[in-house]
Amino acid sequence: MHEITEPTALELLHSSTQRLTMAEAQLFVSQDEFTCSVCLDTLTDPVALPCGHNFCLKCLTDYWDQSQECRCPQCTSMNFTTRPSLRRNNLLNEVIKNLKKTTLSSPPPQNYVGPGDVECDFCTGKKFRAVKSCLTCPASYCQTHLQPHYEGDALKHHKLVDPDRNLKEKLCEKHQKSLEIFCKTDDSCICMMCVVTEHNGHKMGELETEREEKQVSDV
Repeated sequence: MHEITEPTALELLHSSTQRLTMAEAQLFVSQDEFTCSVCLDTLTDPVALPCGHNFCLKCLTDYWDQSQECRCPQCTSMNFTTRPSLRRNNLLNEVIKNLKKTTLSSPPPQNYVGPGDVECDFCTGKKFRAVKSCLTCPASYCQTHLQPHYEGDALKHHKLVDPDRNLKEKLCEKHQKSLEIFCKTDDSCICMMCVVTEHNGHKMGELETEREEKQVSDV
């Protein structure tokens, strides 16, 4: 059984969501603030982590059970050595209940994956369409699950491209890394591991640059 404690008055004061009055919340907050980034649905029985992110109680506990590590699913940089006590965000829960009666609705249908769309690899249940694919991970992400790539230092240097359903074709078969280099000596596309292990001293260029030059020469 997971221990659930009430947040202190000071913690409530510092919560950006909880500083809003009910009327302000209805006017100014966006749908994303009431969406759990794990299930991508409206928060149910919301709990808050010290980093400020809110999740459904069940989603967060299931996520920790499956991943076998305690970290924030959204910012990923917040790691806990021991599983923290989860604090029920009662005020946020009341805001959501009231908004459900008025303006709160399901995420726009166009965000869900449709025919011809690339689906997000991290959505559970009904899939959202991907807005970017990462050649470094490699995986495709919807807008919500893509956020750590913009916020976390460890992911900022990953190579993001438009959604691509053929990511595996852009990976080195031997090292499962993205094909970023063109070896002119062997006339082949290779990854950075190939450069170090098998193509040392060969004449090379960036794959994207070589592709652009070839397109120009073919015109």
